[in-house]
Amino acid sequence: MPETVFGLPTHAIVVHATVVLLPLAALLVLLHAFWPTARRRLGIVTPLLAGVALVLVPLSTQSGESLEHSVGRSALVERHAELADGMLPWAIGLFAVAVGLWLLDRPSGGGRPRWLPIVAGVLAVVAVVGTVQQVVRVGHAGAKATWQGVVQTATDR
Repeated sequence: MPETVFGLPTHAIVVHATVVLLPLAALLVLLHAFWPTARRRLGIVTPLLAGVALVLVPLSTQSGESLEHSVGRSALVERHAELADGMLPWAIGLFAVAVGLWLLDRPSGGGRPRWLPIVAGVLAVVAVVGTVQQVVRVGHAGAKATWQGVVQTATDR
């Protein structure tokens, strides 16, 4: 993967796509799980978007590691990288739930247990909350690592 694209660090571009698509996929998972009209309209879109977001997570991590080598070590960068390493399991979980919800919509020959949609709904909420909180934590740490000491507040002037 190139270290820069149009003179910008690749990480800045890939991570912005990840930060947009992961929460969007999370929203679609919630809609898919709890709103029948949305479920019918979304169909395969939910797992496809969750899959794209899942692929972006390791690309973000890989490009971030390349950027880390060029900006040098700091406690803030280390914290951001540590939190980013925890993103992949949540993205996998979100994708698995998205695929599971989509499969639940497929016609089944013998019917399915009544409790299955309830379990799917609970898993959807857990995956969505976990994914979104991790995106926020990683993003906040990354913003802090990037901008702390760069931007002055009104009280610093």
